[in-house]
Amino acid sequence: MAKTGDVLAAMRRNPAGDWTIEDIRRVCERLVIECLAPSRGSHWKVAAPGKPDILVIPARRPIKPIYIRKFVAMCDEDET
Repeated sequence: MAKTGDVLAAMRRNPAGDWTIEDIRRVCERLVIECLAPSRGSHWKVAAPGKPDILVIPARRPIKPIYIRKFVAMCDEDET
């Protein structure tokens, strides 16, 4: 299993890769970002503690590059 930093760096390099919601969940777990499963439907909610923004990601596979870019930006904001 790849380290979280490696996965996040790979997402930065290649947002159009074959990313799944499991990859997102793994990074969220490591960075202590909330990743909430859908109560109905297929959209996961990702929220950084103390930030008002919530990123909604459809769990289709592969996840579209725009959602990966937004997720990486959210993770970068949270790390600073």
